[in-house]
Amino acid sequence: KRVCVCVCVCVCAAVCCVCVCDAVRFGQFCRGNPSNEKRTSDMWGSGHYGASRGDRIHKGVDIRCEDGDDVLAPFDVTLEGALSVFTDPKMAAINSGINLRGKGLCFKLFAVRPDRNFGLVRKGERIGTMLPMQTVFPGITSHIHVQMCDRTDPTQYF
Repeated sequence: KRVCVCVCVCVCAAVCCVCVCDAVRFGQFCRGNPSNEKRTSDMWGSGHYGASRGDRIHKGVDIRCEDGDDVLAPFDVTLEGALSVFTDPKMAAINSGINLRGKGLCFKLFAVRPDRNFGLVRKGERIGTMLPMQTVFPGITSHIHVQMCDRTDPTQYF
């Protein structure tokens, strides 16, 4: 049995409620990584939440994924639009992602070319393709970036 905690906040006379459920776990994200093995450290840095990124900190968790691999829905999700992350044109090859919502969670996947931007996708179905990270960061452990919409630590959901 899951326990859901809902927090409601009033913003400009509108009430916005967010519910997060205990015991929610992400299923498989990349076809070639059934256990969601995380990116550890490589010559470009580390993939855990809070890792140093120079003058900022990493606000997500990196999950190993091969360039070109299928990216899968970790549970039944609603696709809520594409996103771009980078402003630097050198990052164009990996500057794509998707907003998702499911099981009371709102999260984003970066370095993914979505097959479509809106609608329902069932657990295990393909969401899109891992982008060619090696073309931008040769030698990095290729990965997708999983980030909660509120930028909190997603580690508890793995």
